Amino acid sequence: MNLPRIIIAGLSGGSGKTLVSLGLARAFVERGLKVKPFKKGPDYIDAAWLGLAAKADPANLDPHIMDRELVLPLFLDRMQGSDLGLVEGNRGLFDGKDLSGSCSTSELSRRLQAPVVLVIDGTKMTRTAAAIVKGCLEFEPGLDLAGVIINRTAGVRHRAMLKAAIEEYTGVPVLGMLPKIAEDPIPERHMGLVSVREYARAEEILGSLARIVEESVDIDAVLAIANKGSGLELSRHEMLWPRSVADGQRPTIGYVRDAALWFYYEENLEALRRAGAELVEVSLLDDDPWPELHGLYLGGGFPETQAEILAANVSRREQVKALADAGMPIYAECGGFMYLGQFLRFQGQEYPMAGVFPVTTEIHAKPQG
Repeated sequence: MNLPRIIIAGLSGGSGKTLVSLGLARAFVERGLKVKPFKKGPDYIDAAWLGLAAKADPANLDPHIMDRELVLPLFLDRMQGSDLGLVEGNRGLFDGKDLSGSCSTSELSRRLQAPVVLVIDGTKMTRTAAAIVKGCLEFEPGLDLAGVIINRTAGVRHRAMLKAAIEEYTGVPVLGMLPKIAEDPIPERHMGLVSVREYARAEEILGSLARIVEESVDIDAVLAIANKGSGLELSRHEMLWPRSVADGQRPTIGYVRDAALWFYYEENLEALRRAGAELVEVSLLDDDPWPELHGLYLGGGFPETQAEILAANVSRREQVKALADAGMPIYAECGGFMYLGQFLRFQGQEYPMAGVFPVTTEIHAKPQG
């Protein structure tokens, strides 16, 4: 199965790979391509931005949490109907959970047989960039390092020296040179980029990133690299989705998706549907009535940024507490669990939550413990 695909990787967090990935995704879409965005690793924020840029639901490829043998089947399943798969890596290219780099972006590239474009921060270096690329090229066997994009370049002379050095000493083509941007176009906070649900200028920023990428990167060369990938075949059939266990009436599960809670792997929601559940999107922030539910799913998110609204919605807090007291199955994680507590403390204020558990959560500026 020939599926055009490419992985955008970096040397570390903060190298610019997310901005490059967003700009490429939107530029491809503006050329009429159906782009399927993927984010490697446990990440909801970047994935949401990628989905917005590509105008398509994002998918997560997480070889740490999920069975590694399911990564390729999931990629093939999610690629149906798309022209191009764009995968954004995480952390540094070879960074994994142990000394051997297991679950790294480089390992994922080999599993998907996908070419890698490496994003490098070119600040205050020239010839050294070639040594870095050379090291990446030779560090692990089987890595298809197909191109480099340099971020934060200073000017014409700087770009010329970087390009000449990298291509002369490594043979890896330099596909683009991005200029320095006065300030990060997407604000960051304690967990990375600000939420797409809280940033009114998202479309404006994505359009701007697409223009920068179109002006600074050889888009046609990137597409040619994506199209050179070998065909993908499954060596053996892996059961990707669960079989339906619903006997008769399908249970209705409400899942909260609003500005407070929206951290979900779409694959988890799909798995619930395949198992026979009827999923209904609900909110903790408004007063809209909920349908009759048989279960409730509260994902993660940023309840602290919406704490005042959550606390003021007394009827919803009381409803969730009543459902819990009545024995309804409730699955909550991260921010969802915080909502089930007694109080949420944030920036010197204490906000009442649903009160299912006699606990208080406090948000600190830095990790505790």
